[in-house]
Amino acid sequence: MRLTVTLLAAVLLGLGGTAALAQELEQTAPVKGLPDPYAGWPRVELDTSAGRMVVAVDTKDAPITAKNFLHYVDSGRMKGAKFYRVVKVDTEFGFVQFGMQTNPKKLFPPIKHEPTTETGLHHTDGTLSMPRLKPDTAQGEFTITVGDQRPSFDAHPDAPGDNLGYAAFGKVVEGRDVLIHILDQPVDPEKNDRGAFRGEMPDDPVTILSAKRIAQ
Repeated sequence: MRLTVTLLAAVLLGLGGTAALAQELEQTAPVKGLPDPYAGWPRVELDTSAGRMVVAVDTKDAPITAKNFLHYVDSGRMKGAKFYRVVKVDTEFGFVQFGMQTNPKKLFPPIKHEPTTETGLHHTDGTLSMPRLKPDTAQGEFTITVGDQRPSFDAHPDAPGDNLGYAAFGKVVEGRDVLIHILDQPVDPEKNDRGAFRGEMPDDPVTILSAKRIAQ
């Protein structure tokens, strides 16, 4: 389930740095006066202790994964969830993780894995995704990528483990500055979650104060 900093650093070197990522983001982000590339995707407002983000989820191409996320939102279980893991490889490059932290009282049953080779989605900047152990085990943990991380997170022959990657299902469409603020949170070098994520957990994690669907 864990992706090492070494792997992500190698991806960064292969992409030529954050300037290229910023250029790609500018090319793919919604532009005023042009068609919205995420039109028709349900929107969810995440009001956090660091500010407001809006995410759009792709219920057409990744229906199982997107509807699972919306289930956590609609049930109220996302309220109080924390951004408990921060993996920062470089300036504006890495990922953050949030969710139920495997709390059995908050988890819904595992869902079928939807690899990017089936959905056609990719782990570019601001992509919502689901971490997992084996395929079909994902439940209530979510990641947001910062920077283009298709080589690490997408399904492809050279991907780690079973080569099936994570299941991408949405995009941050508002509040990228909040996402960067979360990525920049200082981590406690000793803090861990039952032995996992040592050196990747903020001492004071950002909390989701409310999560709700909003009109597009």
